Amino acid sequence: MTLQNRITTLMIGFSVLLISAFTVIQLNNQINSMNRYNSYQANLSANIVKNNLETIIKEVPSQKITEYIQKNLEELKESGIIKEALVYNLEGKIIASTKDFLIGEDITYKDLTKIEELRNSTKENIWFISQIDNINRLIEIYLPLESPSMKSFSYVAKLIFSLADIREVFLQVYRPLIIMTVLIVLINILFGLLLSKTVVGPIKVLNNVTKIIAQGNLTVRTHIYTHDELQELGETFNYMTEELIKMKERAENANPLTKLPGNIVIREEIEKRINNDQKFTVIYCDLDNFKAFNDKYGIAKGDEAIKLTAEIFKEAIRDKGNPEDFIGHEGGDDFILVTTPEKAEGIANYIIAEFDKRVRLLYDQEDLNKGFIVSTARDGSIKQFPIMSISLMGVTNAHRLISKYMQLTNIAADLKKKAKATPGSIFVLDKRKE
Repeated sequence: MTLQNRITTLMIGFSVLLISAFTVIQLNNQINSMNRYNSYQANLSANIVKNNLETIIKEVPSQKITEYIQKNLEELKESGIIKEALVYNLEGKIIASTKDFLIGEDITYKDLTKIEELRNSTKENIWFISQIDNINRLIEIYLPLESPSMKSFSYVAKLIFSLADIREVFLQVYRPLIIMTVLIVLINILFGLLLSKTVVGPIKVLNNVTKIIAQGNLTVRTHIYTHDELQELGETFNYMTEELIKMKERAENANPLTKLPGNIVIREEIEKRINNDQKFTVIYCDLDNFKAFNDKYGIAKGDEAIKLTAEIFKEAIRDKGNPEDFIGHEGGDDFILVTTPEKAEGIANYIIAEFDKRVRLLYDQEDLNKGFIVSTARDGSIKQFPIMSISLMGVTNAHRLISKYMQLTNIAADLKKKAKATPGSIFVLDKRKE
């Protein structure tokens, strides 16, 4: 499922919930309103019924009271004042009813208990008792009917009225519900279009650009102008692409043997520190007698010596240097290390100590016992060459201004002559002020 489909599904779900909530609220309000109206109508009707029936009891001869009450109930039902009603005496016999088949029947136990409740209520000047039957959606009102010959009531009238019916309520509110539904759908359509333009659209752009970059085209850029986090994400994506280009250049320039950055990155790193007015010390490395070792033991052994040197440089940075220190490999046995002036001495001493100790593991025991190897010199003559050592040349701007990369390399070349003239491993640091 795509992001757009998930958003659409969520919006549809939200719309259904919103419409359902609005429907429930509308129906509930309408039911309460109709119930209040029905209750008011029931109270008014109960007052009319009580007056009518008590008038009959007072004015009609006792032998005709039942007949007149029955006739009056039928008239009240026809006029719509009551829905259903019955009148029963204190012995629990129904003497009149809107349903003819109930006349003469015994009332239920629930209705019989109302006689005692009405006796207590009349003492408190309460002229009726009402109760709501929520199951059958009915209002039941019990009226005590007073007789002139008795100090209390002699009959009870039970009136039944309907509460609001859900179907009737729905007919009252379906128009507002339809209007509300249409409005919600239209609003969600507009919101969906806006969301698609401002969120889904930019995400699709980023997705397409990512696929293009994955194919190797690092020139593509995103153009998102939403003035929010998505635009910021697009700008970050462009920055990432630019950094990928730099990483690619560094990887292409890296030495294949040691995987360390090559000449281009070395120059960029040093010039960056020069431009930022940072204090630094650049340590140049050159292995003494490396060519003779390589000629005698072969290229594979020579590569081991190069990798050993790179490993020692990395250890020196880790144990004696700074996290931001830099190591580069110009090629062959030439390495460069960039650190801060106060760390240079410690790093150089570590490199010399470790190199002198571990380089011996690359030689045969016979050559170690002799302290030299026999190999061909550059002029073609056979000579004795001591065990390899390492010459380190340190150039720093701690004592004088260095404004160009070429200036730094020229100083290093002068130091290299001095270091090579001294047998064994050595660290020569330039402390000249001019």
